Amino acid sequence: MKVMVETSAHHVHVSDADLEALFGTGATLTNKKDLSQPGQFACEEKVEVVGPKGSMKMSILGPTRPETQVEISLTDARKLGVTAPIRESGDLEGTPGCVLRGPAGEVTIEKGVIAAKRHIHFNPEEAKEAGVEDKQVVSVKVDYNGRSLIFGDVVCRVSPKYALAMHVDTDESNAAALPGTVDGEIIL
Repeated sequence: MKVMVETSAHHVHVSDADLEALFGTGATLTNKKDLSQPGQFACEEKVEVVGPKGSMKMSILGPTRPETQVEISLTDARKLGVTAPIRESGDLEGTPGCVLRGPAGEVTIEKGVIAAKRHIHFNPEEAKEAGVEDKQVVSVKVDYNGRSLIFGDVVCRVSPKYALAMHVDTDESNAAALPGTVDGEIIL
């Protein structure tokens, strides 16, 4: 089965409380661009993510979430001076924190900095068609511009809220010389 492979650059998901602390009371997120996942969007709002060794400006993705998290590549982690474990989104226990700076204030998160584990979003019908189940691990082959690569340890995430797309971080994308979005082939 074919799957669209997208490069997911570093970004931040914020809680309602942290959004207000960073941007002021009553702040809301401004949709700059819809993303491939239904209801998800890149925001106009950005924050500075500060680690022990450095900082980086990062976009916020909306809508707000119950818990703030920062998704970075391992290269970004070295620049910031944090040891970001490779985790699925939302699996934040035992992860490092950082400081987030916005125009109205600063927030220190005690946990939430991760390098997102590569994954494929499926809605239930797409998962059935592909012959996969939630949390199943597969491989995906990409072949772009003479640089073929097989990504192993790809987690299948199935939900009625999802649309078929695989997400890799910028380090993984660069290793395969991907231009941003390409087709891949799921290998069971």
